[in-house]
Amino acid sequence: MFALSSFYKYRILPHGLRRKLFRKVILSYFDSLPQNSLSNEQKEAIGYLRSHPITTFLSSFTEQYKAKDIQVFTDDDSQLKYVLHEEKRLYFKRKWSVKRIQRAYNALQAEQDIASPHRYTDGNFNVKDNDILSDIGAAEGNFSLSVIDKVQHVYLFETDNDWIEALEKTFEPWKEKVSIIHKFVGNKDTDTCITLDSFFSDDSSVNFIKADVEGAERDLLYGAKRLINENKSMQIALCTYHRHDDEVVLTDILQGNGFKTSFSKGYMIYTHNHDMQPPYLRRGLIRASK
Repeated sequence: MFALSSFYKYRILPHGLRRKLFRKVILSYFDSLPQNSLSNEQKEAIGYLRSHPITTFLSSFTEQYKAKDIQVFTDDDSQLKYVLHEEKRLYFKRKWSVKRIQRAYNALQAEQDIASPHRYTDGNFNVKDNDILSDIGAAEGNFSLSVIDKVQHVYLFETDNDWIEALEKTFEPWKEKVSIIHKFVGNKDTDTCITLDSFFSDDSSVNFIKADVEGAERDLLYGAKRLINENKSMQIALCTYHRHDDEVVLTDILQGNGFKTSFSKGYMIYTHNHDMQPPYLRRGLIRASK
């Protein structure tokens, strides 16, 4: 059977054919396993994949979102385009077209659906009133905008130059409690990268960390050893789908520092990764608290 650990060899194939091949291999792998070895969530995900093309989220909740239904507006002063996100203006990159913004915001809505494996919070795990929030890999800032009225302060870490202008415009009404930091967050301090231990080295602290940093989540934790060890009350939401072993590695790090952990609902397939390995289904997010 063809192994997806070498899937990068097939990246020259047309996109549609590559995805069909990807789907076939995943289904063949799960057909080879004893069905009593699978959890109900895994069975549900594979059941969905059997009757649908391959997709990141293996559930019908995505079908309610339609990009064409999203209204995109233009700000009179800045000429930046925006959508209304929970009745607040969420701005996008200046160079993006209306259709691209519609697709992007549609994906954000699905990503943060209550049934999504990529949802950062739930009824028992959420940003609290007067929390200090560190939003790492903020991008357009939709998560922070959703809780901006609750938090005492938010630190937005974003390295993409094209997002900075949009973030500044989005959070202009709350600029007194928003800081935008144009650096990577990792396990070393350089001109372009900073550790959380260094950033929060004075009397300032943080209660809630949200991070989506394209596979650098473990480096972020390695650079925050003091912060997460000494802080007696903290919540952390980290993506666990970029690397095949993130679920295990991040759990070990967080539990080793006194956190109780749980995962978001369901599984994801990270279709952008050419180095996929069994079991292919990945947990989307780990939630940690103490």
